[in-house]
Amino acid sequence: MLLQNKQIAIIGGGPGGLTLARLLQLKGVNVKVYERDIDKNARVQGSPLDLHDDSGLAALRKANLLDEFKQNYLVGADKTTITNAMAEVIFSDHETEQSEDFGHEHFRPEIDRGALRKILLDSLQPENIVWDSHFLSMEKQGEGWLLHFKNEKNAYADIVIGADGANSKIRHYITDIKPFYSGITMLEGNVYEAEKYVPNISAILRGGKIMAFGNEKDILMGQKANGEIGFYASFKAEENWAIKSGLDFSDKSQILEWFKTTYSEWSNVWHELFENATTPFIPRPINCMPLNQTWEALPNVTILGDAAHLMPPFAGEGVNMAMLDALELSERLTTNQHNSIQDAISFYETNMRKRASRMAKESLENGERMHSENALTTMTTFFSQQE
Repeated sequence: MLLQNKQIAIIGGGPGGLTLARLLQLKGVNVKVYERDIDKNARVQGSPLDLHDDSGLAALRKANLLDEFKQNYLVGADKTTITNAMAEVIFSDHETEQSEDFGHEHFRPEIDRGALRKILLDSLQPENIVWDSHFLSMEKQGEGWLLHFKNEKNAYADIVIGADGANSKIRHYITDIKPFYSGITMLEGNVYEAEKYVPNISAILRGGKIMAFGNEKDILMGQKANGEIGFYASFKAEENWAIKSGLDFSDKSQILEWFKTTYSEWSNVWHELFENATTPFIPRPINCMPLNQTWEALPNVTILGDAAHLMPPFAGEGVNMAMLDALELSERLTTNQHNSIQDAISFYETNMRKRASRMAKESLENGERMHSENALTTMTTFFSQQE
């Protein structure tokens, strides 16, 4: 096997990195995940994830973790409500009987990020994850790499795999290609004990998702575990809007006033989100890697997930692509189909870039549709046809 007597380092303990570690562990590979969080109890933020049958769920099946997923996914969280700016329901599939189930290509069950992370972490040998490991840099040492972390920690690896997200520090060892700004920014907020604090929104949400469209702006939200709601105000803005706006994202009253001004045509029903969210709000400029990116494969370092192919969230493909990357990379590295590790990496990267480019294009196009003048009509028609 290509990886015999090799030490593999995965930088980053998100879904992609942990999935890869699990798949390699099952093959008896010597693998370690280096994660910057202090420990497994560090809080995981972000929206729930919907996994797709041919990518995220396919990886979990290969990892022998589908049963654990079935015990933890959020039943009904994939139900969608579309409203206009006045919070009037235009479309809902809550009353539609679910005909899809596991194994169906259109079934996209949702799971809380924290729950998915716990499933993956619990599947790893404790020694396979090294906490409090904030990667700084690496330098060549013999045939491999000497990794440097904060707290003056060092480690050696024969092969390094960057699963360290949009701001990857591993990526620049492979390529200087940088992402571009999509023209859309999202402002993220979270509400705890949502039924108590945002009763009007909770009544529309019904444990699922809301997509609200109006005046080329959106509000997107989803039910999270433990009665929490994650929401995003999504709008077209100039690059570096967060800095240029001068807003204090820890000041609820400032953000509410910004919303009232920017979303002036929208109902005051939405105000309860901004009045009851925890602070700070998080501005997220939506970036995307160039669709035609390419580079020469290296013999002992590669990347997956957002580190490789950052894309907008408007097709729900980010985590699915990362987990599929993990599945495909693990198979390339642990079969006897390639003459060298570099050949295996090259094969993986070529396919990964093609696949990710298609999904990134779809995500960019969806983002334009969702922030267009006719977004409400377009998206309602799309979802009505899915029933």
